[in-house]
Amino acid sequence: MLPRLAKSSLIQQVRGVSAIANAEPSGPSIQTSIPGPRSKELKQEMDKVHQTTSVRFHVDYEKSFGNYVVDADGNTLLDVYTQISSLPLGYNHPDLVKVASSPQLITSLVSRPALGSFPRTDFADGISHALTSIAPKGLKAVQTMLCGTSANENAIKTAFIWYQAQRRGGLGPDALHLESCMTQQKPGTPNLSVMGFEGAFHGRSLCMLSVTRSKPIHKVDIPAFDWPIAKFPRYKYPLAQNSAYNKKQDQECLADVEAKIAEWKRRDNDVAAIIVEPIQAEGGDHYGSPAFFQGLRDVAAKHGIVFIVDEVQTGGGATGDVWAHDHWNLSSPPDIVTFSKKLLTGGYFYGEHLRVKEAYRIYNTWMGDPTKLLLLEKAVEVIKRDGLIEQSRSVGAEFQKRLGELQASSGGKLDQARGRGTFAAVDFPSGSLRDKFVDLAISNGLHCGGCGDKSLRFRPSLVYTKKHLDLTFDLLDKTLKQL
Repeated sequence: MLPRLAKSSLIQQVRGVSAIANAEPSGPSIQTSIPGPRSKELKQEMDKVHQTTSVRFHVDYEKSFGNYVVDADGNTLLDVYTQISSLPLGYNHPDLVKVASSPQLITSLVSRPALGSFPRTDFADGISHALTSIAPKGLKAVQTMLCGTSANENAIKTAFIWYQAQRRGGLGPDALHLESCMTQQKPGTPNLSVMGFEGAFHGRSLCMLSVTRSKPIHKVDIPAFDWPIAKFPRYKYPLAQNSAYNKKQDQECLADVEAKIAEWKRRDNDVAAIIVEPIQAEGGDHYGSPAFFQGLRDVAAKHGIVFIVDEVQTGGGATGDVWAHDHWNLSSPPDIVTFSKKLLTGGYFYGEHLRVKEAYRIYNTWMGDPTKLLLLEKAVEVIKRDGLIEQSRSVGAEFQKRLGELQASSGGKLDQARGRGTFAAVDFPSGSLRDKFVDLAISNGLHCGGCGDKSLRFRPSLVYTKKHLDLTFDLLDKTLKQL
């Protein structure tokens, strides 16, 4: 592992993905159990002032670099989890470190703009370079937000506002709507619902929990809206050997969507929006086919429902395209696409027909963070300069092949190997065996994580290369033999 001072100067010099790979540690280095003594000590200190129930270990972010994370005890791990799929360029990418010292970022940080009212003079340019340049096909308008949850929350608000405007012939709220909403009465407070799916995850705010259904612990004790829960496909793998079964899954799920739209209509609780993930990442890496999503898009259009695609975890390149929904080749674009994580800032792209005309309806103090936008602008430049989407596509193809081979040689310990690009998962017979594997893998120097009931997920950065892939599968094979 490179010393702290040497690494600090090296960060300013390294340029390009191959140079980053050469500057990284040669491999994992495990000094203590994980969490180690220092991490445990820090957790005890933190527990006096902050909740720590979900803390796994403390990280030395000054020493972490590229695809390697270093913990408080000096343990160095190859990281294929990357802050829950949130690092596009790994740790301390030199180009991002340089941006972090720029005058624009410093002034944005210390005099943080309330973007809804007092944006920076260069904010529109930043939007253009960072976000418009990678906008989903057919969508150019964009709204920044703090995180994925707030992006989804405000996307749903945007859908409700549009849906009600259509009921009023395209007009904004009148005096009766404005007065009645203050006492939560009709027509200002309408009965409207959002369709989510079994196994979905869209965030943990009060509203989003009504469409989040990945784990009971997220939802228990929290009041929820009476919103429909539709079926989402549960495919068998390999796909080529189970096409008839999987096609039937698509048909059954689309029929369920139609049935629930009709049912909620009868309840006088119209479905105003459908929100869906391209891959149910937190819920267990469940996929839908292009045919399923085209069918879902058609249903939404037929009923005048806003179609929201939640790309918070899938957006940013890991699936082999900037947007996972590009793989569907839809006949018309989604109405809204939300994003965060690998795209550093939260927000959503939307169709021009959904533009909110009245001030303060989509609003909060920050409305995003210009420091994150500056970092994203540079990250997008690096991704294009270094061909990282193309690299993710080619490395991802090899990753899928190797994951299938690992399953075949696992003696029944692994099943349902699946993925797109380096965004991948595989199942264990039980959640307890999966959790045991994760702990063993971490002790061997591979930082990975679970999702759903029994799945192991992989979320490496875009600077993850064939060299890292080979080491990943060596560590996976070693860990499987220890189970």
